[in-house]
Amino acid sequence: MSKPVPMPHSNTDEDLNMLRKPIPFKFSTFLYNSEKGTVMGRDRKSWAKIGIFYIAFYGVLGALVAICMWAFFQTLDPRIPKWTLDSSLIGTNPGLGFRPLPPVDNVESTLIWYKGTQHENYKHWTDSLDDFLAVYKVPGLTHGRGQNIYNCDYNQPPPKGQVCDVDIKSWSPCTKENNYSYHKSSPCIFLKLNKIYGWIPEYYNNSNDLPENMPGSLKTYISEIEKTQAHKLNTIWVSCEGENPADQENIGAINYLPIRGFPGYFYPYQNSEGYLSPLVAVHFQRPKRGIIINVECKAWARNIIHDRKERIGSVHYELLID
Repeated sequence: MSKPVPMPHSNTDEDLNMLRKPIPFKFSTFLYNSEKGTVMGRDRKSWAKIGIFYIAFYGVLGALVAICMWAFFQTLDPRIPKWTLDSSLIGTNPGLGFRPLPPVDNVESTLIWYKGTQHENYKHWTDSLDDFLAVYKVPGLTHGRGQNIYNCDYNQPPPKGQVCDVDIKSWSPCTKENNYSYHKSSPCIFLKLNKIYGWIPEYYNNSNDLPENMPGSLKTYISEIEKTQAHKLNTIWVSCEGENPADQENIGAINYLPIRGFPGYFYPYQNSEGYLSPLVAVHFQRPKRGIIINVECKAWARNIIHDRKERIGSVHYELLID
């Protein structure tokens, strides 16, 4: 009869505890293991493989993005918008703006207010106009403006590639040298029509076909132009008047310089280098002092709609001279 095979001794509790005890983690060893020659758990061969993969991956990804951007920019023209007029967000109805604007800390205000005739009281307004009109006085401030400036007229529109000159001398007395007449309590406000690429105004150039809501003074002005200077009828006319009967009484006489509107030879706007929008200087000759005067200015053409809420075709501001 064979002898039974002896069984191996079972592990004691102490041996089991030794096996279960976790090996302590050393961060320095993880960063660099000198025994295995690894850095953060990877040897040189592993790092080379993953490096080549990511270089190739991001290289291909960057090339695809570059190709897509190149193809996208091929569809754009630096001077001609992709969407114009009715197909654009701007639409076909230009807005009307005014300068000078109130201080930036009161950006929502439309009140032009100053006291007396001392320079410090109206300095903000004249300085603001200086900044706004600087591009009209110094050609170098507008990119491409210089040799392509053309002396336009109603019978002499600008040739292709050239832009009309804006004669700042015709704004007198609304000039820097004269403090824009603020020191005489008869301030000048400049009006500017927003630029819309390709927009062509449809003029009110017949005194027998004017809208009923057009101010009577403007109708009379157009009739006089029709009789004496008919070649100037292709103009986007401008009117400024008090909004309420009291405002109309207090606003006093108004003069428009150089003419009462924006000359038609500045249109259509084609985004030509050096182009500057025409301006109308509105000279309030004797506004009543010490009272707020609500003023509304409108641009007049057959394809300009007036909507104050949408800020198109007209602009509102208040005038107060203490």
